[in-house]
Amino acid sequence: MAKAAPNIRPLGEKVLIQRLEAEDTTAGGIVLPDTAKEKPQRGTVVAVGDGRRLADGGCADFQVKVGDKVLFASYAGTDITVGGEEYLLMDESDVLAILD
Repeated sequence: MAKAAPNIRPLGEKVLIQRLEAEDTTAGGIVLPDTAKEKPQRGTVVAVGDGRRLADGGCADFQVKVGDKVLFASYAGTDITVGGEEYLLMDESDVLAILD
């Protein structure tokens, strides 16, 4: 479970995501070394901004909320590290789906 990110408050339409852990073994049972692991494209939303600004000055509601497990684009977002924890800061539009 993702922890709340200390001192990080996304702005605008940005979301803060904690990436899920990479798999240690393949479906066939082969153990993968750290260098062979791919970064997962799934994570948990830990914070959201205020929303995208609309023409009338209001803010659009987010489709994701804190705690949602999401699937995102391969090269989406910016990697950041705070307090030893790794996070991704990305636009909500880079989130492809909410996982149930």
